[in-house]
Amino acid sequence: MKSSDRPAVISAWHDFAADPDRDRLRALLAPDVTFRSPAVHTPQEGPQITEAYLWAALQVLGPTIEYVHEWYDESSAVLMFTATIDGREVSGVDIITWDDTDRIVDFTVIARPFKGLQALITAMGAELEKLQG
Repeated sequence: MKSSDRPAVISAWHDFAADPDRDRLRALLAPDVTFRSPAVHTPQEGPQITEAYLWAALQVLGPTIEYVHEWYDESSAVLMFTATIDGREVSGVDIITWDDTDRIVDFTVIARPFKGLQALITAMGAELEKLQG
């Protein structure tokens, strides 16, 4: 699909990913948002923890992330991406679901291959530590 066919929330996500801003990220998240990480067994509930993970992910992936394919329906999207972390190729998908106010209610990340996922986990851990410190 052309970018003009994108749902508004996905256009807002792309704008945020291209120029990260914490206030814009907060505005995208619903109060009952859930984040599902390939590195954490349990879903992360709520806007504060989701914001922390997504902010850290953009710090880690942002410099090299490229969205290469996108699929949409009326309230969800799958965005396929590629990135490089510490010389390791990572490919994956962001599965985003939103409510009728165009706020994200569920954000799931799936990443591969295993060595790329390991690099992502290590880099995300370091970034999350910096955010907490």
